[in-house]
Amino acid sequence: MSTDGADGHSVRGEKGAIENVMIRKRKALFLQMCGAVLALILIACSEAPRQTSKGPAATPAAEKAAWDRINQGRLLARIKVLSSDEFEGRAPASEGETRTVSFIEKEFKDSGLKPGNPDGTYIQKVPLIGITADPNMQLTLTDAITKKRRTLNYGSDFMAWTKREVPMVSMNSDLIFVGYGVVAPEFQWDDYKGVDVSGKVLVMFVNDPPVPDESVFGGKAMTYYGRWTYKFEIAAQKGAAGCLIIHETGPAGYPWAVVEGSNRGEQFDLLHKDKGMSRAAVEAWITFDQAQALFATAGKDLLAMKKAAVERTFTPVPLGVNASLTIRNKMRTIESNNVIGKLDGGDPKLRDEYLVYMAHWDHLGVDEGLNGDKIYNGAKDNASGIAALLELADAYTKVQPPPRRSILFLAVTAEEQGLLGSQYYAEHPLHPLEKTAAAINMDALNVLGRTKDIVVIGPGNSSLDDYVKQVAAAQGRVVKTDQEPEKGFYYRSDHFNFAKQGVPALDPDEGTEFVGKPEGWGIEMRKKYTEEDYHKPSDEVKPYWDLGGMVEDLQLLFSVGYRVANAEQFPTWIPGTEFKAKRDAMLKAAQMHK
Repeated sequence: MSTDGADGHSVRGEKGAIENVMIRKRKALFLQMCGAVLALILIACSEAPRQTSKGPAATPAAEKAAWDRINQGRLLARIKVLSSDEFEGRAPASEGETRTVSFIEKEFKDSGLKPGNPDGTYIQKVPLIGITADPNMQLTLTDAITKKRRTLNYGSDFMAWTKREVPMVSMNSDLIFVGYGVVAPEFQWDDYKGVDVSGKVLVMFVNDPPVPDESVFGGKAMTYYGRWTYKFEIAAQKGAAGCLIIHETGPAGYPWAVVEGSNRGEQFDLLHKDKGMSRAAVEAWITFDQAQALFATAGKDLLAMKKAAVERTFTPVPLGVNASLTIRNKMRTIESNNVIGKLDGGDPKLRDEYLVYMAHWDHLGVDEGLNGDKIYNGAKDNASGIAALLELADAYTKVQPPPRRSILFLAVTAEEQGLLGSQYYAEHPLHPLEKTAAAINMDALNVLGRTKDIVVIGPGNSSLDDYVKQVAAAQGRVVKTDQEPEKGFYYRSDHFNFAKQGVPALDPDEGTEFVGKPEGWGIEMRKKYTEEDYHKPSDEVKPYWDLGGMVEDLQLLFSVGYRVANAEQFPTWIPGTEFKAKRDAMLKAAQMHK
């Protein structure tokens, strides 16, 4: 699950006879583990099948048979392997990637999926650049009048990086507060008011302006204007030298430890023809406490300024403080891998149309700078999603009759670096997007037990919601909207790249009403995960996990996809949704070229 950018890790250099021996030993251990997971899967298959939710007679027999195949023993076995220390946190361009990609490819082959790349392989190469910033950088703030200086420390006070593909960048510029940094014509909102901010360092809050009028910025729900990615994009468009986002745990959706942990070490980006020079030189976050001290230096009250920024009349405020920072980089280019398998559709007229299931295989790798556990195992995020992808592949290859349309199973790289693998596929699709009916994403699935509900992130966007409601009703469950809309989850996972290109995309999430648990327990457990395990080495398989709820969610997602793959018409965007115009133009162009 993506948050604040990158924390990939470079491949260790391996030279000499001693290192070669170590490589052979690690390969042998890896093969032993693969054998162990196969044994676990066989044991799981021999268990008595769990009782599944019984839908009404209208539930097709083919779907019910597929439901019965989805097995929590296999799911847990795969999660344990993918999140084991041997997979080293599954960082792109690491030994962990090699093991992960090999594991997924073998599972696709064993399930009977065909190679998803038309070149006859299961691999789509994703060219990336890795940039490692020197962590010894310091941010110096100088009062323009008194010339007093304050030095902020990397990690504890601020996080900064550059996406420019250069050995070094520097900024030495005045700070200007731009509220929330938003330009939203549809809401008659402009935080810049024509002020020239080129060459300045912009200071802004994360999330949307929390205006009382819920018709503006979607009320409590975060829009794309609230995302950190937008903040950096608009800063670059305005010609700013840098962008400094003020962190707050609530509006950001995660504590400072996530910002710090996610952005240390090597960060990846797609290779760009302009070498990233269109980006602002420096992209950065600052803690709320340090932001308060900064505003005090400028003779301003941060909370008062935050209140003023909620008004349409707000205009940028120069802070009278200079910010200087130099970032030195190490760089390398690599090829990471999306892994894709295909099940051919059973209808000769529709088999060249596709439904996509996807999950990201990567996590944050190893941080040698940590004390204690250094491996970000990523059990829930997102070994659970890959295990689910493999389980659905198994169910689809056995279902009779097969779906009319073809099914693509897409395991993408570098989600934690900014949704890069899915962005690359969406911009370089192996199968035409105008022939892609929909995309269904699986990221950090339910590991806490059965629920009375299921949540749809970004509800009201497409007719896919209707499919979810129909299947949930067959399970005796209800569909709820996102319980934390202020965190902007619809813009934070891989389905978003398909939506941006016009493909209807579904992002389901675990329910919050857990069977046998008191009211509010699900939300409390979600908060606990965010605070204690999210993007931390402690995201490991827990003794209290119960994958019964994951099984039911996958039963639902199987039926949603199966019905879309058999329907006469593609799912559609709801009128007024920001993605509809692109889809309409795409399908119109395809129709004209027939």
